[in-house]
Amino acid sequence: MLKVVLITGISGSGKSVALRLLEDTGYTCVDNLPARFLAEFVERSAQQGLERLAVAIDVRGSGDLDTLPDVIRKLREDGYALRVIFLNANDHTLMQRYSESRRRHPLTDRLRQDGRSPSLEECIAVERELTASLREQEHVIDTSDVTPGQLRAWVRDLVQADRASVVLTFESFAYKRGVPGDADLVFDVRCLPNPHYDPELRPMTGRDEPVAKWLAQFGSVENMIDDIASFVRRWLPLYMQDTRNYLTVAIGCTGGQHRSVYVTEQLALRFADHAPLLVRHRNQPPINPVQ
Repeated sequence: MLKVVLITGISGSGKSVALRLLEDTGYTCVDNLPARFLAEFVERSAQQGLERLAVAIDVRGSGDLDTLPDVIRKLREDGYALRVIFLNANDHTLMQRYSESRRRHPLTDRLRQDGRSPSLEECIAVERELTASLREQEHVIDTSDVTPGQLRAWVRDLVQADRASVVLTFESFAYKRGVPGDADLVFDVRCLPNPHYDPELRPMTGRDEPVAKWLAQFGSVENMIDDIASFVRRWLPLYMQDTRNYLTVAIGCTGGQHRSVYVTEQLALRFADHAPLLVRHRNQPPINPVQ
């Protein structure tokens, strides 16, 4: 059966990075396809015997983006394995990326009035309004403070996951860099003992055995993991009944290096029986980074 991945989201959030990764992994990729052509394109691709298809649709196309949720719903009703990934980033990150690339926002000409070009902030705000329905319904990856290598690894893991159940993601992050926008549930573990104050453990991460052994000696750490695991296991069935396809549980500590990473890894072990299961560390490099 044809597998379809739709990449959408906010301009400057990394859609081209995601699309190139899919192309490198064997997907037939089409960028900037008008939303009104998606259903016909998917159907013809299936008739031609294609197995993997990736399409990027966003505000660069004509003004029919508001029809996309209905098209997505109809394709799923017709039995197509369609996964939608919505890439997002905060305003500060987007402004910085546009400044570095010196590119214009795709809505600049469309929003021009009386000879006055809109500001970048205005373009981003309008784009968020235009894509709000997609952001609320589909899987969101917040690419703020995420490297291209991390994004490629996350997209690769996501498209390999089976859609038969809710994709459960445990994600560590640093509070000093803000709560990730893709989090559904957020847990704060900054109250736990901090390995940062041990000079030998400071350069390590929560994935390193000495740090894990140090944290495991504290009953408060084990109790925190037990409580989070119990909460997620109790309410996960209701999230699944809500017809959602994704649930992201974010675990935060100050620097996103020790405590949140360790707790995230331990939670992943507790939920090893759930498939598909993904693990992300926003402020750590991927274990096997994609080049």
